[in-house]
Amino acid sequence: MPKISAVIITLNEERNIERCLNSVLKVADEIVVVDSFSTDSTRSICEKFGARFIQNTFTGYRDQKNFAIEQASFDCILSLDADEALSPELEKSILEVKNNWTCDAYKFSRLNNYCGQWIYHSNWYPDRKIRLFDRRKGRWGGLNIHETVKMQPGSRICTLQGDLFHWSLHTYEEHIDKANRFSTISAKEYYRMGVKSSIFKIIFNSSWRFFKAYFLKLGFLDGYNGFVISSLSAYTSFLKYIKLHQLYINDRKKRNNKHT
Repeated sequence: MPKISAVIITLNEERNIERCLNSVLKVADEIVVVDSFSTDSTRSICEKFGARFIQNTFTGYRDQKNFAIEQASFDCILSLDADEALSPELEKSILEVKNNWTCDAYKFSRLNNYCGQWIYHSNWYPDRKIRLFDRRKGRWGGLNIHETVKMQPGSRICTLQGDLFHWSLHTYEEHIDKANRFSTISAKEYYRMGVKSSIFKIIFNSSWRFFKAYFLKLGFLDGYNGFVISSLSAYTSFLKYIKLHQLYINDRKKRNNKHT
């Protein structure tokens, strides 16, 4: 029977972390928390649960999660965010996997709670993610803001029954702040990759994000919050590309100043 390391990254998560830790107690053989120097009671809560608590400077979600899995004692990794928790059905599925580990990675659906409402459309569900995997076969990749687990070619990936509950955002103000914060990180990643911005991209991508979430992904069935989610998804795209444009403007100004 393989042993599982539950790995969680945190920053001031006293509101969420106890719920997350409670949900993994039956499936995890150890709990590793990598913290970005929280100033609230996150540390004391984690230590109450017997978690190994490690602090590390945050340079991006992908990098922090890769650092975290390297701290684990076991190769089978269950990677969660502090605002997530296993549903009873998913807990049962993972316990069954421990008795019969046949795949290199396991993905499962993530069910998001937005301002008190569970969201079943709006491009947010089933939102399947690989969160249980053999670290010898995979690690976190992608952008530092939209990180995903990348498995080696030929890896066998299976799907588990049950949802990963995610309490994503509690207020509209939090969502607006997150849109601003994430769009800044995304713009910097795109700039590093050499991606360019344009008026066409600003208009098309933000419009497409709304159309896809609200109409194609049936966001209208989530009522008022479906409209808000779709709108702020478009807004985040809009912010990302105008911030990317600003980065190129700033770069041109620096180069011009050097020649004057």
